[in-house]
Amino acid sequence: MKIAALQLSTLPMSEAKLDYYFRICKQKEVEVVLLSEYTLNSFFKELESMPISMIKEQSNHKIEALKKLCAVYDLHVIAPIVNVKGNFCYKCNAHFSPKSVHFFEQQFLMNYKHWNEEKFFANAISKYTLPIFLHGGLRFGIVSGYELHFDMVWAEVMRKNVDVVLTPTSSTFESSKRWEELLKLRSMLNNVYILRANRVGTYKEEETWQFYGQSSLVSPFGEVELSLGDKEEMLVATIEKESLAEARKLWGWKKQVSKREAL
Repeated sequence: MKIAALQLSTLPMSEAKLDYYFRICKQKEVEVVLLSEYTLNSFFKELESMPISMIKEQSNHKIEALKKLCAVYDLHVIAPIVNVKGNFCYKCNAHFSPKSVHFFEQQFLMNYKHWNEEKFFANAISKYTLPIFLHGGLRFGIVSGYELHFDMVWAEVMRKNVDVVLTPTSSTFESSKRWEELLKLRSMLNNVYILRANRVGTYKEEETWQFYGQSSLVSPFGEVELSLGDKEEMLVATIEKESLAEARKLWGWKKQVSKREAL
C-alpha cells in the first residue's frame, strides 16, 4: 500500500494547496495521507492569544474542505485539528475517510512552561486508549508526537497488533537527532512502520522557533527508509506486509508477549 506524509506550515483558508497535493496522491495511488501538527490550525503559541470564535471558524472551514476532498480523491487522511465545543478547545486527531470523519482526543499533552498544551486544551484525563483503524488489510494506529514517548502507548500498539503508526509532530529547536533515534528504537522494538509528518516554517517571539521538517518513514527493522528536508514537501512511501512479517519472525517479541498475556 502507498501512504504519504505532508510536511507543511499552517495552511491558508483556501483549499487549493490540499487539492494540489491530494491530486498528486491520487495519481500516485496513495491511499492514506498524514498531515503534520498545526497545519489546519495556527501554531499553538498563536492559538493562545486568538479569540475562540476565530479558532472555531478556522477548524470548521478546514473540516468541511477535507470532507469534500477526501470524497473527491478517495483518500483516508489523518490530520491534527483543534475541535471547538462551546467555550472549550480540544486537541484532536481527525480521521477523514471518503464517507465519514472521526475525532480522537490527544491523551498526553505537553505541560512545559514554554509550551503548555495541557493547560490550554480541555482534553479529558482518562485511561489511555489507542485510536486505530483498518484499511487495505493493515492496522493503523494514531500516536501524536508527544504521546510517542510513553511506554503504555507502545504496550497498546503491540496488544492491538498495529502494523503502521502514524505520528504527526511539530518538532523544533535542536531535537532532530533525538527524534530520529526515538523513532528507530520504537519501530524496531515493536516491529512496526512509523510514518512521521513534521511541521515546517517558523514562529517568532523572543527567539525564532524553526520547525525543521525531516518527515520520515521508519521500517519494522528500525531503519529510516525515506526522509525529507526542511522545506514544504510530500513523502510517498510503500508499506510492505512482507517486511512486517519478516521482522516479526526474526525477533519474535510479539510471541513472547502473547504467551504471558494468555496466563
